[in-house]
Amino acid sequence: MSKQTKVTKENVLAALSKVLDPELKKDLVSLNMIKDLQIRNDKVQFQIQLTTPAGPLRDQIEAEAREAVESLAGVSEVEIEFSADVPADSRIGEKGIKSMRNTIAIASGKGGVGKSTVAVNIAVALAKTGAKVGLLDADIYGPNIPTMMGVENMPEPQGGKMIPAESYGVKVMSIGFLVQPNQPIIWRGPMLHSAIQQFINDVAWGDLDYLIVDLPPGTGDAQLSLAQSVPLSGGVIVTLPQNVSLEDARRGLEMFRTMDIPVLGIVENMSYLEMPDGNRVDVFGHGGGKKLAGDTGVDLIGEVPMDAIVRVSGDSGKPVVLENPESDAAKAFVAVAEKVAAKISVLAMEGKKHIPLEIVE
Repeated sequence: MSKQTKVTKENVLAALSKVLDPELKKDLVSLNMIKDLQIRNDKVQFQIQLTTPAGPLRDQIEAEAREAVESLAGVSEVEIEFSADVPADSRIGEKGIKSMRNTIAIASGKGGVGKSTVAVNIAVALAKTGAKVGLLDADIYGPNIPTMMGVENMPEPQGGKMIPAESYGVKVMSIGFLVQPNQPIIWRGPMLHSAIQQFINDVAWGDLDYLIVDLPPGTGDAQLSLAQSVPLSGGVIVTLPQNVSLEDARRGLEMFRTMDIPVLGIVENMSYLEMPDGNRVDVFGHGGGKKLAGDTGVDLIGEVPMDAIVRVSGDSGKPVVLENPESDAAKAFVAVAEKVAAKISVLAMEGKKHIPLEIVE
């Protein structure tokens, strides 16, 4: 290879135009992901701007981009940096909510499946990558998010807006901050609807890449109220492997479809229990999440094992993705968060249109 060969920006961009983003299925150049391209003699420097800081395929993109540029005559060194610019769901801005880019609902058809645990760990895992994340506890009748995030109070309101609490880099809002401990919340639908609207419009969320919403179990008022208050970019269904849980999870999934909300995937929580000798015990059955995914044409995006540290982490307000990041459960939650972020980016980049939900009072 002759070092006298002149390297040009046109040649570098032509090489990079053959490198595809694995999720978006388009090349880095046409996606405008190549930034700050500089050439100094035989050294090429550039930045790749990802559509999420939680991109699970970053290493693959880097390896293929490096190989493409290094193959050019005259190039002896390639330096690549990364940044991220999360694309926004345009419908949220059209609704007049400028500070939120994407909204993601975490749902289940029934209680007791670990839905809030999944929501908390997705939110914290995304924030850990540098994303700007909010976590809305919309489970009005069972607000457990403050306990699981280790926060008891939110700051005093400012300028007529409620200020969310902040924990582990995540902005947190919950009805649990507004009622006395152990006080039952006995509300009819209109009160619940008003509360959810306030949590969207009257909270100073600031700029968010992702708002993670922990929905209550079932398919009732809270889900409808949320859909009326803000366009939902996508939903995640949490289930156990057992048939009873799957039946209810299917109802939650079909609820999303009826409301024209993309189903990002199914998470099978408490999927198995690994014993000290390495054997796995299927406490709640086996393969239910995979079967539900196959029956509905939705991706199974995670199988989270049972582990006492998940329960301990939730009770102590220290999410497992931070407290025990090397555990199998934490790694499973991180993988779920990465897949959710990738799918949200694809939907936003495609500019997917949805039929707005109109509910006659």
